[in-house]
Amino acid sequence: MSEDTQAPSELLFHEQGASWWWVAAGPASGVAMALIQLSAGYGIQWIVPGLFFVLVSLFLWIQVKAARIHTSVELTAEKLRQGTETILTEEIVKVYPEASGAETPKWQYARALGELTGVPRGRTGIGLRLTNDRTAQAWARKHHRLRAALTNLLEERIPPEPAP
Repeated sequence: MSEDTQAPSELLFHEQGASWWWVAAGPASGVAMALIQLSAGYGIQWIVPGLFFVLVSLFLWIQVKAARIHTSVELTAEKLRQGTETILTEEIVKVYPEASGAETPKWQYARALGELTGVPRGRTGIGLRLTNDRTAQAWARKHHRLRAALTNLLEERIPPEPAP
């Protein structure tokens, strides 16, 4: 047996992107339509509640699947995956401090990691200095936890400089 098969690294941070619970709105919409029909006194005609059930469930299933692909985050000691883009943690040189005050820091104009055009809605960017003088934004809903995990990872790899 070869040693090419490596055990997966320990997850330091993970966000799934979206919850499958949203798909439950499809059956809920079908039940709501059936109750509306009952309250109107017409009885239940299964075609309308059935269509609501199927169409809303299908639409939400597509949305949740896309969100789980494009807005999920995974950090291990070796890699940071944002959506479908993966970078090696060796490429991360610095984690910029959080934005504060009225002036926008330069790192907020950097490209967001992942294939999306910017930081996804509901997430907060984290400025990263990468090798070869590049800047990028990592992002997460629980950005404080991701920032702490990235900072700890960097401090393990690159010890902080002693104070003069």
